[in-house]
Amino acid sequence: MLEGDETGQELLDQALRVLAPDVLGIDIELEHFDLSLEHRRATHNASVHEAAQAMRTCGLGIKAATVTPEGRDDVGSPNRILREEVDGKVIIRTGRRIPGVAPLAGVHHPISVVRMAVEDAYGARQWREGEDGAPDEMAFRTERITRSTCRAVSEYAFRTAARMRGQVYGGPKWTVSPVYEGMLKEEMDAAAARHPEVDYEPVLIDATYAGLIGGADSPLVIPALNRDGDCLSDLVLPMFGSIAGAESVLLGFDEQLETDVTMAEAPHGTAPALLGKDLANPMAMLLSCGAVLHYAAQRGQEGAEDASRAIYEGTLEAVATGVRTPDLGGHATTSEYVETVLGRVRTKREIWSSLGASR
Repeated sequence: MLEGDETGQELLDQALRVLAPDVLGIDIELEHFDLSLEHRRATHNASVHEAAQAMRTCGLGIKAATVTPEGRDDVGSPNRILREEVDGKVIIRTGRRIPGVAPLAGVHHPISVVRMAVEDAYGARQWREGEDGAPDEMAFRTERITRSTCRAVSEYAFRTAARMRGQVYGGPKWTVSPVYEGMLKEEMDAAAARHPEVDYEPVLIDATYAGLIGGADSPLVIPALNRDGDCLSDLVLPMFGSIAGAESVLLGFDEQLETDVTMAEAPHGTAPALLGKDLANPMAMLLSCGAVLHYAAQRGQEGAEDASRAIYEGTLEAVATGVRTPDLGGHATTSEYVETVLGRVRTKREIWSSLGASR
């Protein structure tokens, strides 16, 4: 458990209630790391490095939203450190229908953005030359991507599309940048050759945005550069009702591109305006708990897949019954919404137990 700042920490505290043994029926051992801005400054980011080491060891983590300070001499982004130290290659964010909430642009099918977790514009070396403030002052940025990251993004996109029975759609601006952005396009084409069963429609990034606004008639998976994917997911998730309606999952892989590290978090920020008001939407943090359990099940953890399913269904069913926070047009508080989800998860466990193998 990677603790955070402001409303991010409040939402984590609420979401962790769903992992209690009396709710899920399984025992989960939680190790906590303080990643609040105050503690990161006090430890000079040692707490972040310790958290990364723990995730490398156990392979699973849930993170609260954290504050990234603006000063160049400050502690910087904990996300960047975590992603680099666990060798995270991919971030996947999936916009999906929220029951009872009308999506934009007639979107009905899930849209997954599979983006680079590292490299590209983030972490690039930056500098300026010339007189400060002068008209001819110049700013420079040296970006890089590696083929291994392009390959991980592309391969995972096609595997995801195969599971979703969807289409791999979109891509970088490879026509303008055939050397740099073209590397991702090359790996997308190679992955398409390995997965001929998956429908593949490469589209330049600007046309991708336009295509999304026009709606989608099938599930889509969009592989993207780091910066492009960050922007895309901030468009896609609100199309379904709220940026807080879906989880964000960081993935690291072994040499066979099988998942060996998973960290789930909410894609939104710390929402300081909502601090202490008990009004923030906890869906993304609850779904993060469900996502981590899904990947725990892939590691053979008994009971984890049923627990994951119960959290996903209970979270969405709560909205379907009209229990909604203000961002979704409702009047429920954070704690009221979580209480509803807890009740639904417990009920599912009881029903599934009574049905046994017949379910």
